[in-house]
Amino acid sequence: MTTVQRGPAEDAPPYDVFARACPSRSTLEHVTGRWGSLTLGALYEGSLRFNALRRRVDGVSEKMLSQTLQALERDGLVHREAQPTNPPRVDYELTPLGREVAERLLALIRCVEGGMDAVLQARERYDGTRGAR
Repeated sequence: MTTVQRGPAEDAPPYDVFARACPSRSTLEHVTGRWGSLTLGALYEGSLRFNALRRRVDGVSEKMLSQTLQALERDGLVHREAQPTNPPRVDYELTPLGREVAERLLALIRCVEGGMDAVLQARERYDGTRGAR
């Protein structure tokens, strides 16, 4: 069996989110922002119309949801399907890449939710020491 030796440049990933000009940085921002992560998580459950998605992502404004969906669609994570009906019907669903990203986000969300008792205790300790000054 033959192994291929790669040089350092070949081992490096083609994108580096830590580099200022890397295009992956804006996608990471779209995915990990509050509305992006909640939108992706909500769409993981299945296709939703705009108003149903807005109700599911409690607290998001119409404008922010619209901007979030446009960014996620541009990044190839969300597919927008407009039905030629009267009134128009628009459904949003995850693309295969969006589904993969949402799965990972949901694992993070579950981790955060599962650790909230510890987080709340840490906040109390922190606030207690800061208020005692």
